[in-house]
Amino acid sequence: MAFVLHPRLMADTAGIADWSLSRVLLMNDKRFPWIVLVPRRPELGELFDLDELARGVLLGEVVRVGEHLKAWAKGRGGCDRINVAMIGNMVPQLHVHVVARVKGDPAWPGTVWGMGQAVSYGAAELSRVVAELRDVL
Repeated sequence: MAFVLHPRLMADTAGIADWSLSRVLLMNDKRFPWIVLVPRRPELGELFDLDELARGVLLGEVVRVGEHLKAWAKGRGGCDRINVAMIGNMVPQLHVHVVARVKGDPAWPGTVWGMGQAVSYGAAELSRVVAELRDVL
């Protein structure tokens, strides 16, 4: 069986890159610098569905995104925290959210989920941000 990105992730994100394990996506919500990692293996729902080696690779990819996203976001208005979460209640496919947060952002100090309406990037801005992140990640 082949890897297929969940339709909701497909609708809500833009592709940045494919790494050794994960598809790297930008959430289309310019209120928050927000990356989603999706392991490119079929029918994964939980972290423990990955073998031990793949879990280590995924953690390394999360760290890589977090470090680079924090540096990138600091140059664009700030970053106080990097939030990392795997929830899966709306999208059952295993995926990891890595979100740069700044004190006083629209959801601070709460979580970004369910906070207001997403503010989509325009097409040109989305392309520019994806290209920037592709270069820094």
